[in-house]
Amino acid sequence: MKIRPLYDRVVVRRQEEEETSAGGIVLPGSAKEKPNQGEVVAVGDGKVLDNGDLRALAINIGDRVVFGQYAGSNTIEVDGEELIIMGESEIFAVVE
Repeated sequence: MKIRPLYDRVVVRRQEEEETSAGGIVLPGSAKEKPNQGEVVAVGDGKVLDNGDLRALAINIGDRVVFGQYAGSNTIEVDGEELIIMGESEIFAVVE
């Protein structure tokens, strides 16, 4: 299945959760924090401005991005993989 977000929305695959803490302690599933980084798998066409023009997104497919802890409250499952749909404004940075 393919997914194509609309307008200024982005589909992100969240980075894998950490299995151990910084000190080497193995974390159970309930103690793990969801990572705030991921890879962009699909982008929309762009944001429609007030004058009707379309501004392209600054994010590209394949970019590693950093987003907020509670960003992208819309999660979906595509081909057995959990993906997050969020607006471009919810992304803080691109990791290069």
